[in-house]
Amino acid sequence: MVFDCCSNKNTEVWNSMIGGYVQNNCPLQGIDVFVQALESEEAVCDDVTFLSVISAVSQLQQIKLARQIHAFVLKSLAVTPTIVVNAIIVMYSRCSSVDTSFKVFEKMSERDAVSWNTIISSFVQNGLDEEALMLVCEMQKQRFIIDSVTVTALLSAASNMRDSYIGRQTHAYLIRHGIQFEGMESYLIDMYAKSGLITTSELLFEQNGPSDRDLASWNAMIAGYAQNGLGDKAILILREALVRKVMPNAVTLASILPSCSSMGSTTLARQLHGFSIRQLLDQNVYVGTALVDAYSKSGAISYAENVFIRTPEKNSVTYTTMIMSYGQHGMGKRALALYDSMLRCGIKPDAITFIAILSACSYSGLVEEGLHIFESMDKVHKIKPSTEHYCCVADMLGRVGRVVEAYEFVERLGEDGDAVEIWGSILGACKNHGYFELGKVVAEKLLNMELEKRIAGYHVLLSNIYAEEGEWENVDRVRNHMKEKGLQKEMACSWVEIAGSVNYFVARDEKHPLSGEIYYILDILTRDMMDVGYKPGYNSNLNRILESSD
Repeated sequence: MVFDCCSNKNTEVWNSMIGGYVQNNCPLQGIDVFVQALESEEAVCDDVTFLSVISAVSQLQQIKLARQIHAFVLKSLAVTPTIVVNAIIVMYSRCSSVDTSFKVFEKMSERDAVSWNTIISSFVQNGLDEEALMLVCEMQKQRFIIDSVTVTALLSAASNMRDSYIGRQTHAYLIRHGIQFEGMESYLIDMYAKSGLITTSELLFEQNGPSDRDLASWNAMIAGYAQNGLGDKAILILREALVRKVMPNAVTLASILPSCSSMGSTTLARQLHGFSIRQLLDQNVYVGTALVDAYSKSGAISYAENVFIRTPEKNSVTYTTMIMSYGQHGMGKRALALYDSMLRCGIKPDAITFIAILSACSYSGLVEEGLHIFESMDKVHKIKPSTEHYCCVADMLGRVGRVVEAYEFVERLGEDGDAVEIWGSILGACKNHGYFELGKVVAEKLLNMELEKRIAGYHVLLSNIYAEEGEWENVDRVRNHMKEKGLQKEMACSWVEIAGSVNYFVARDEKHPLSGEIYYILDILTRDMMDVGYKPGYNSNLNRILESSD
């Protein structure tokens, strides 16, 4: 190497070598050269040195190393330049220590526009979208001009929050001030799609001719359709892109594969899998993870397992997706084994991983194992449980008939357990296991939670409990309450793929051309079930009355 042959290495030479490694995504080698420079005493660390080293730590995302480098910078420089402080803010943010980033920002004696944009972007990247918006307001008060970087962060925050108002305001600001930046169209398409305004996304997508669209815009439109349950349109856009010689990348495939899940099409998943192999994209971790999810939700768990095994680089999302897949297919013990393997490989579980493994334990009746994992969340992994985790535990206990224990568990949570999802899970357990008196207590708690229409299903469940007990006055009370609040249970729908054709149906559907034969077979199956001891709960047919009422 030329570097090794240099007899007299000055600061510029050392900086070139460190920066070269970092720019080529070799942060560890960059850190090693930095240490050699310090030991050689040939180099005097300057701003350029520290910027490269800080960037290396940002790539490594190691908080302990970040603190060491920060301390060394403070000792080495009498006055830390703003550009270096900005880099330190990014470094802590990448290490998921955004609170430290903000402390560094607050202590800055002088801030420039980059400082503001850096901390705002850090907040958005760490899920602190509302706080980021407050910082934008403060930035304007300090007379700093909102530029394309600020707008990018604002659009990302609006997308994350599904807030079309903020998104529209930002879009209007772009138009008024004539701000243009690379990828702006894709950000806008993504923001409107995530806010549920898919038609606005379509207008933005169509306003430019096909030849003027970049791959990011195609990907944003495909993802927008997939996220809004319009898988067929997502596929049409992909086909149009291929016709126009736009070559998809890993993002394209990861965006469209969820459509296979929503459409229940294993055939489509296999076609996209084959395409990914031909384009040499099947080894990409994001494509592999999306394939695992698509196959699993299409019912092809063995295919999902094979893709998982063959994915060379697995991250926490890949493991979590496979654990969730096992859980959804009732393979709780396999989910536990994979969770243990994940820990042995040194991959840290996150909050979603715990939702996946707790759900798997719940579906498979592995209560003691699930409770042990729940206890380890805070004690071992330092992750504070959220409503979703508490709901998993309540559901896990309720499914196996430990309903009173589930109730007591939630009561001990206090305000943390005061959530519709948690009490709704216990109400379902009361209904399934015959705890009708306790069910009434739980139901009253739910009725007092004047929330949005998502609690309609719990009203129906409560009415069934009253019907089981023959308390028709209370049945009428619940029914009248639903009418007053305009509550109506949303009708569920399902897809099934037969011979390459996807069939869509809802409860009591008679639109299918073979519905007569389908119901004839269902009647036979019901009689066979009754012959071996199944007793249907006829009172629960009150659902039909309630669901059909205005």
